[in-house]
Amino acid sequence: MIIEDQMPVPGVRFNESGRASVAVWAPEAEQVKLVLQKDQSRIPLEKGNLGFWTLQTDALKPGDLYEFTVKEELLPDPATLSQPQGVHGPSCAYNLNQFAWTDNSWANHSLKDYIIYELHTGTFTADGTFASMEEKLDYLVDLGVNAIEIMPVSQFAGPGNWGYDGVFPYCVQDSYGGPKALQQLVNACHEKGLAVILDVVYNHIGPEGNVLSQYGPYFTEKYNTPWGNAINFDDAWCDGVRQYFSENVLMWFRDFHIDALRMDAVHAIKDMSPVHILQEMRMKVDALLAETGKKHFLIVEMDLNDTRFIKPLTEGGYGMDGQWIDEFHHALRVSSGQEKSGYYSDFEPITSLAKSYKDAYVFDGLYSDHRKRKFGVKADGRPGEQFVVFSQNHDHVGNRMLGERTSQLVSFEMQKLLAGAVFVSPYLPMLFMGEEYSEPNPFMYFVSHTDPELAEAVRKGRKREFAAFHLEGEAPDPMSEETFGNSKLQWELVDLGPHQVMLQYYKKLIALRKQESTLHNADREAIAVEADEANETIVVRRWSNKQEVVAILNFAKSDREFTLPEGQNAWRKLIASSDALWNGAGNVPDSVANNAISVPAESFALFTNSGS
Repeated sequence: MIIEDQMPVPGVRFNESGRASVAVWAPEAEQVKLVLQKDQSRIPLEKGNLGFWTLQTDALKPGDLYEFTVKEELLPDPATLSQPQGVHGPSCAYNLNQFAWTDNSWANHSLKDYIIYELHTGTFTADGTFASMEEKLDYLVDLGVNAIEIMPVSQFAGPGNWGYDGVFPYCVQDSYGGPKALQQLVNACHEKGLAVILDVVYNHIGPEGNVLSQYGPYFTEKYNTPWGNAINFDDAWCDGVRQYFSENVLMWFRDFHIDALRMDAVHAIKDMSPVHILQEMRMKVDALLAETGKKHFLIVEMDLNDTRFIKPLTEGGYGMDGQWIDEFHHALRVSSGQEKSGYYSDFEPITSLAKSYKDAYVFDGLYSDHRKRKFGVKADGRPGEQFVVFSQNHDHVGNRMLGERTSQLVSFEMQKLLAGAVFVSPYLPMLFMGEEYSEPNPFMYFVSHTDPELAEAVRKGRKREFAAFHLEGEAPDPMSEETFGNSKLQWELVDLGPHQVMLQYYKKLIALRKQESTLHNADREAIAVEADEANETIVVRRWSNKQEVVAILNFAKSDREFTLPEGQNAWRKLIASSDALWNGAGNVPDSVANNAISVPAESFALFTNSGS
């Protein structure tokens, strides 16, 4: 029997006349009813194809609280847009079309132009809301970044969570301001020239308030993940699950005007279908782009060093526009003298970083002692704009026991060197909130579960995790309000002493990245890298049609002598982190005689031999 495969958009949507279209996927239910809290009326839904139940009604209005009954149990909408009473409360109908957008003239930046600023809504400001974030947009514009990446906003339990415990992928966290406040924030960003990247989680659903399995087989026992059973992308009844998540992608782009998605840990998505779920998402996004003429990007975090994810569909790839490369971070970290424990043990100071500059992946078919196997493939042919690099991010700060930022782990001079190392790469640079002014507050792991047993399990798990590292002291209580509060940025520091110096230094680096044609270029072929492991230095040479630049990275604790390459023109300094202007140890000359230069310890210097 052939069944019509047209599937509705999950959840509640309103048409121009205000009539609600309701769709719920519950393939094994015998009856589904819409329950309106305002009068406790119960309206049956009609069973359709492929497990969907639908309803057209005038009884449900925007702002109304509602639930569904499935197997006689009262549950929030699995595709709810708003949970004003938290994950355990009723859903609230929201009309996605009611917001008055003023960003019609907005055009997303080209991916190669992105300079990204990652932030966590709850700790970016004292209030921890989208509205208070709006008040900082002028600061970000002045800093020079042109894209903000917001950590996940899907509804989680309580007010304090990284966001990766979200249980309603369509819903916008109530403590942040809900869906309208997010639309307002995106609109304000676009008015100021800022693109918005949203971090989304399609590899698991959080533990508290997760009702999906009560509606249907959203999960499968075929695969195990670090979070339990995998999301069902290829088992029985998977079509409804695939529709649920692929429509979620379209919603963020179409209804919230999000410019790009960063998909969390896609290596944990288990799918052996002929068309991988990421490919399906790519195809649906491509159809949306053709319809609207807009640009939207799909960026993934993955731990596989597998170019299949970022190759276009026409080459048999999954069609993702870009990816984070943690290996650049790992190599940069050990080059700065930080410890080589855990997964950092695979990386060598200097040489691994030099390889990542040239090859993106450090492990591209090489044997990994940490993994006990050969790992990765070569990234040949993939342009630099497909790789996002950073000296720190939420993971590599927050997953430390005490959540120390780089500012607490290395010297002021080394912080400037690490920043320079990121901005001279042929990849997309990303900052983690506060690093630009050397924020000293930690960014710790925190949750706000309301289930006491779950909260205690998280506490014990966190202690157990770090006991294996034989670290002194105890991990901060992730449930503590103090842990959450101590992770907030201290904006009063921005204008003070060395913090102001660091901020100005970052502004200069960002300006150079935009102004200098070679730094702005993402050509991975136009780069030469010379590593000197014994002297703890790297020289990065990049060129374009109009310009050549040389970056000197001295990770050593003493000065180092260098000879710059021969060229038709004299080399002139663009920036040197050791200059007095940046509270450094000594000025590097503005021009270089005889191509010989001395670069102070733990410093970064950048030269050019031609105009911009």
